[in-house]
Amino acid sequence: MKLSQTQARYQQAKQIIPGGTQLLSKRPEMMAPELWPAYFTQAKGCEITDLDGRRWLDFSTCGIGATLLGFNDDDVSEAVIRTVRDGSFSTLNPVEEVELAERLCAIHPWAKCARFARCGGETAAMAIRIARAATGRSKVIISGYHGWQDWYLAANLESPAALGEMWLTGLSPYGVPQELRGTGIPCLHGDFARLEQTLREQGNDIAAIIAEPCRHEPPSPGFLEALRQACDQYGITLIFDEITIGWRYRFGGAHLSFGVNPDLAIFSKALGNGHPIGAVIGNEKMRPAAEKAFLSSTYWTERVGPAAALATIAKMEKTRVAEKVTSMGERIMRLWHDSAAAVGLPLKITSQFGCLPSFSFTVPEPNALRTLYTQIMLEEDILTGCAVYPTLAHGEAEFSRFAQAVKRVFAELAPIAAEGPDCVRRHLRAPEAHVGFQRLIK
Repeated sequence: MKLSQTQARYQQAKQIIPGGTQLLSKRPEMMAPELWPAYFTQAKGCEITDLDGRRWLDFSTCGIGATLLGFNDDDVSEAVIRTVRDGSFSTLNPVEEVELAERLCAIHPWAKCARFARCGGETAAMAIRIARAATGRSKVIISGYHGWQDWYLAANLESPAALGEMWLTGLSPYGVPQELRGTGIPCLHGDFARLEQTLREQGNDIAAIIAEPCRHEPPSPGFLEALRQACDQYGITLIFDEITIGWRYRFGGAHLSFGVNPDLAIFSKALGNGHPIGAVIGNEKMRPAAEKAFLSSTYWTERVGPAAALATIAKMEKTRVAEKVTSMGERIMRLWHDSAAAVGLPLKITSQFGCLPSFSFTVPEPNALRTLYTQIMLEEDILTGCAVYPTLAHGEAEFSRFAQAVKRVFAELAPIAAEGPDCVRRHLRAPEAHVGFQRLIK
């Protein structure tokens, strides 16, 4: 079979780019190997055009959660284009970073200072650096997914599966110094016993506790409060990671809904609606450490990131985007549930939050069925899987088209799934999707 331009280009990429892509979540192998399009030429709203001119409706991760307003939002793009025309970089600093710091601190009254980076991973690393500088300690209690860097992957030096229990499997710590063993301590959200044991044994050695306030469900009652109390008791820095859930669950960040203030909070993804920007905000007691620690990078001073963030924040507030994506996500979850029930397709809704709807197939060896679902939806010109990141651009017309396709495809899948995984695999046109991180085969 002759490969499309899009597929052929990805085959070439795998020969010269180790890992195929710059982001694991954008590997086609994570969705439908040899079928999922790797590259785009245009993106607008929730529609993407690939190298062959084929247009796709995106009901998948929608820019891995970074484009909460939709791709190429008019207001954000106008601000960015104006910034580029005026000059996006110079020997001097962009004044927009001052305005952005003021804006973020106004939204979060507990925060009194801000520093900026350009992506989530380095934003988290900056927060950890500040926490270690503030406490003079090295160890970090980790609860959630926080990126690719050494401080985080060090948790897998003790057990290669430690971080897989929280979010992503297969994160082997190749290249992480063995000297970091014991500095990353995993603690599942809501695991009070593990938290208490760790603090009892190592509390005076802990620099930070970093946790996502929530992701797919509310925090266990009292858990965030327990983190705050532990940090106050042992002199630990509390960091809330709002990179994924921030702005999506609530304007400004999920922690504002739960009444627990951190010492530091980190943001990226939706903050720039697809333009690179990351932020660390902190309370007054974090300021000396943030000033003392060496935090410096040339491209942290470019102008597009803060300009995009200011335009994005303004539009997120004006449109009440968190409420709208929550409503859309709740409709998507009802669609999945009702459509599956109508045809007897075994399925479970796995998220309690409409802003991040997800489901899983409750069948033996569900990954094959997940891959087949994506494969057939691709035939409908729809990018989707078992999770959707709704955006402001997902309107009635888009939902109607998606709903009609889901109903048709679920009806097609039901009798195949009933025959078992071997029958499912016979319907696959390519290998099963990858689960977690694994090495690509060229």
